[in-house]
Amino acid sequence: MFKFLNLEPEIFGLEINDLSLRIAKIVKNHRGFNLVSFNETKIKTGTIKEGIIYDEDDLVKTIRLAVDTVIGKKLGTKYIVASLPEEKSFSQIIQMPKMTKEELRLAVPIEAENYIPLTISSTHLDFQVIDFHDKDGINHLDLLINVIPKSVVESYVICFKRAGLIPYVLEIESQAIVRSLIKKGQKNPPLLLIDLGVASTSFVIFSDDSVRFTSSVPICSKDLTDEISKKLGNSLSEAEELKIKYGLSKNSKNNIGPIIRPILANLVLEIKKYINFYNNHSSHDYFLSSKEPNSKIEKIIICGGGANLKGFFDFIVNELKILVEIGDPFVNIFEYDQKGCQMIPQQRILSSTTVLGLALRGANEKFKI
Repeated sequence: MFKFLNLEPEIFGLEINDLSLRIAKIVKNHRGFNLVSFNETKIKTGTIKEGIIYDEDDLVKTIRLAVDTVIGKKLGTKYIVASLPEEKSFSQIIQMPKMTKEELRLAVPIEAENYIPLTISSTHLDFQVIDFHDKDGINHLDLLINVIPKSVVESYVICFKRAGLIPYVLEIESQAIVRSLIKKGQKNPPLLLIDLGVASTSFVIFSDDSVRFTSSVPICSKDLTDEISKKLGNSLSEAEELKIKYGLSKNSKNNIGPIIRPILANLVLEIKKYINFYNNHSSHDYFLSSKEPNSKIEKIIICGGGANLKGFFDFIVNELKILVEIGDPFVNIFEYDQKGCQMIPQQRILSSTTVLGLALRGANEKFKI
């Protein structure tokens, strides 16, 4: 079919966090999915903080620059599937009686207000049915609800439109991370996905084919750089270079391990807290998807730029005593061709997990979680 006869618009993924912006466009062909466009640029410090936009003019300027200087094929479209900040969202599994979609649209907002720390009128709410239970003749549905303040959503939409883009889909980062790292159609035992980013770390508990729980903590890769700079008296750029070069590896001249290890130890404590929370509640209908009682988290998948830290993988394995894997953001891309992508440097692939998940949604609207 000719392109001008295709009523579905082409869409690219746009990821924005406190310190960086990424663009990716994926197209679907007879061999699977193929990455054709990519870009990554820094966002000026202070433009966005903890997901809140403080300088719309600068963000609009950065978006326009990233779009105009994209690597690979020109984007050729203004439609985007964009991320919303995980730290400003709230996700919860709730139970509802079995009812039609129209009935759910009316009933879910009323029920959701019992679970979220915000008034429904001040938020945007989305939900998806993830399970149906039939126990003792009582039918009920498990729904995953996602809630985010309207003020946050509207500020991003304004910037997108000012930059000449058209928001087609908006979703929180955890949904894109799952889409990027979990093989499509594959049933999974409970997994914990950890995205160690520059500005925050996100936790996503995933089981079978559904997100079960999400959270975000303010422990991040930037904290490591800041601590190195503080303790050694170096500039932030020098501290960043030391972090990248040495990480947790031992070196008599530049042993920064003792400086950053306490921060990573705090991260491990947070990870253990969420693992224990899930494992202690895994028999509850809210979390039980595999229908196997008392199922536990069996594996951790790590991604994000912080996962590249030298020695971090071994540190996590030793501390948690659980199977840990480095995520593969290309698991659903190049389905029959595992050559990788030269547009993204090897050391930046894990940092691109979210934007590749967004781009997959843009390549195929049915490619949801």
